[in-house]
This record gives sequence, structure tokens and C-alpha cells, in this order.
Amino acid sequence: MPEISKAKVLILATHGFEQDELLVPQRKLKEAGAQVDVVSPEKGQIRGWKLKDWGESVAVDKSLDAANADDYDAIVLPGGQINPDLLRVNEKALQLIRSFLDAGKVVAAICHAPWLLVELDAVRDRQVTSYHSIKKDVINAGGNWVDQAVVTDQGIITSRNPGDLDAFCAKIIEEIEEGGHTRQRQTRPTRAEQRPGVH
Repeated sequence: MPEISKAKVLILATHGFEQDELLVPQRKLKEAGAQVDVVSPEKGQIRGWKLKDWGESVAVDKSLDAANADDYDAIVLPGGQINPDLLRVNEKALQLIRSFLDAGKVVAAICHAPWLLVELDAVRDRQVTSYHSIKKDVINAGGNWVDQAVVTDQGIITSRNPGDLDAFCAKIIEEIEEGGHTRQRQTRPTRAEQRPGVH
């Protein structure tokens, strides 16, 4: 059971992430002593979305190509409409998230980011929440959607919106310190995994 002060956390995002949903977990986890790396398919910086317009830019610490789930204790998936919509058609991003899921590591998704879990068929038969506008997507993917600030099911953490960030961040720290989770793989292969010769 890693102490949060010794933990390494990966935040996966690209342009259009909901600003507070990246910056607040990044700050709170660092304040708790964790090493936090922003990983992206983009290089240099990625730009957030704040309310109805573009917001702050955030430095990318590591490229998606160089990221390995074995090096981290948890992955955080910020929301926003643009960010998860771009990532859910990126096979390398999906494979990275899949690696955390398969290893029983903490996976935390907020707002629209559960779309990524839907894409991986990882909400089936699990209790989850999300931004209200994708509630039906989660239900159609077999998830048991509940209207709560933070929901945890075998180390998969979900929250609804930026108003839930305090509970979301506290639960990430708690779940990391609890340690690994044994999960039955309830997920279908990604498109890349379905292609012959791709493993």
C-alpha cells in the first residue's frame, strides 16, 4: 500500500480539458507529496477550457508514446467535452488506460471522462457517475449510474463535475493508499487489439 507521498500519478489529457479538473487534482496530489506527470499525445503544452472559452495552458511532462502504466500507481482522466472526445479515438490513449485497468490500479475519471471508460467497456456492471449529459451513454454501456459527488467501484473512481473536485481528489488519495484492486476484466478489446497482429 503506497503512501501518497511516495506515489506516482499520471494525468492523461489533451487540448480542451476542463481546466479545474486537471489543475486541481494536479495541485492537491502534489501538495500531498505525490509525483504527478501530465501525459499527452501533444508535445509542449496543452490548452484547457474554462467555462465558455479557452483557458490556461499546462506543460506536458511526458509524451503518450513514452508513458508506461508500470511506472505509476494511478491515472487521472480530466473531463471537458473536447478532451475525452479526442482521446477516445486515440488507440494509444485507450491502451494506456486499459493497462491501468488490467493491473488493478486506481483509475479516476470526472465529468465527461467516463466516456473513455465507456469506450473500453469498463463501466459494465459497475456503480459509476458522470456529467449528467452522458448519463445515458453510461447506462447504455451497462453502468449503474448514480447521482453522487464521488463513486468508487474496485478502485475505479468517478465524479460528476468541477463542484465535486474536493471529494474526487480525497478519494484518489484514499484509494492509492489502499493499494491494488483485483478486477475481473469486463472489457472488450480496443479497435487496435482487435486488429490481427496487434497486441
